[in-house]
Amino acid sequence: MKFLTLFTFLALFSTALIAQEGYRININIEGYDQEILSMANNILDKQYLVDTAYRTEDGSYLFAGEEPLPAGIYLVVTQPDNNYFQMLIGTDGDQEFSLTTQLSNLGQVKAKGSRENELFFNYMSFLNNMQTESKPLVAELQDSTTTDQRRDEITTEMEGFDAKVKVRQDQLVKDEEGSFVAAIIRTNQSNNPPEYSEIEDETERRSAQLKWLQQHYFDPIDLKDERLLRTPFLFNRIEYFVDKLHVQHPDTIAKTIDKVLNLMDPESEMFKYYVVHFVNKAAASKIVGMDAVYVHMVDNYYSNGRAYWSEEEQLKSMQENAERTRPLLIGKQAPNMKMSRRDGTPVELYELKANYTILYFWQFACPSCKKSTPYMKEFYAKWKDKGVEIFSICTKQGEIGKCWEYIDDNEIGEWLHATDKYMRFYKDYDIRSTPSIFVLDENKKIVSKRIGAQQLDELLTALERQKEMEVGASGEK
Repeated sequence: MKFLTLFTFLALFSTALIAQEGYRININIEGYDQEILSMANNILDKQYLVDTAYRTEDGSYLFAGEEPLPAGIYLVVTQPDNNYFQMLIGTDGDQEFSLTTQLSNLGQVKAKGSRENELFFNYMSFLNNMQTESKPLVAELQDSTTTDQRRDEITTEMEGFDAKVKVRQDQLVKDEEGSFVAAIIRTNQSNNPPEYSEIEDETERRSAQLKWLQQHYFDPIDLKDERLLRTPFLFNRIEYFVDKLHVQHPDTIAKTIDKVLNLMDPESEMFKYYVVHFVNKAAASKIVGMDAVYVHMVDNYYSNGRAYWSEEEQLKSMQENAERTRPLLIGKQAPNMKMSRRDGTPVELYELKANYTILYFWQFACPSCKKSTPYMKEFYAKWKDKGVEIFSICTKQGEIGKCWEYIDDNEIGEWLHATDKYMRFYKDYDIRSTPSIFVLDENKKIVSKRIGAQQLDELLTALERQKEMEVGASGEK
């Protein structure tokens, strides 16, 4: 008996090991007769094709591979209209199962051989039933003839449905702790801040709620759970936290990104995908000053070796970009420029005394520069008596004569125009296109950059308003 028990145990253990190798997923869709069926998964905000299965003699489709699939929510996609239903891919030991559904109702799926999918589809069926039962109530709410009294009654009934869903969710999370379904539910549950009813001032109360939410937003979300990477909702949750719950200031965004990434396993795919996402997002951002976030990402994740996936050539290119950008970040002292006026007399940027200095890099043949000229004239006419100067550089130094012709023809010689035969400004100010505008304060620190000429008036108006508010606040103190 002892030997028989041991043999049975070893046989079961061996079978389990075999089952964990690769994946084998059989799909039956009644009414579907296309040659192929596709499988895709979610990563960040995109979907990617993972595998294709061909119709077998019995009308089913088999997805199979020698290597286990990464855990996540996957899509089973029909042809030719790309309708789909979702399924769960769990850990290695839960990747051999079958699913049955109908083309006319892809939302109703029966699972066999996968505990995770059985839980998932039972839960989805429950949600569908709740939605079906509440549909007449929703229709009544949308009916303009519904009385206010009836609307109040409907609202109470709808709250009852919400309560039922919450009870079911809480029970699943409790009973199936550690399951993928429980993680999905927890990640999507609302994490509402306290009412703070003791705070009478509404602005202060909202501020307290926002602060609480910033601190506790990820309490129900385990960012070390790799299964969540391949889901359609985690990306939106993280983007909301970064973009909506925090001021869109470079320093704030950089700290917020660090907070998110520090909740992830630094050796995980989750960490890799989100580091790449945030650095690419910063590089492509049209928001003024967000290049500081790019520099922060390069310094804190690539240059120190935390981006374990980066290759030497890519790393070198990113570091070079960061070094070109670093001296031109908002708040930095603008590089001085030693140049010549039209008559050949020397002039330096730092010699120019002004409350604000507008650096304007342009070309006479540049279509966008030609469109900017009227805005620059209008702007200077309004602000020249308010301590604003324009330091203008025609970047077409090889044909400087045409620069002066354009200045005369368009009557823009009123502000300062300068030239540098060595064209050092290309490197110092990383000029890659024209027009390119930098706004400097009275100390020649960069306060804005890469904006359009038509934005200058609005920007300086806002800066002056901010100064007045700061003066008023200091006066009150």
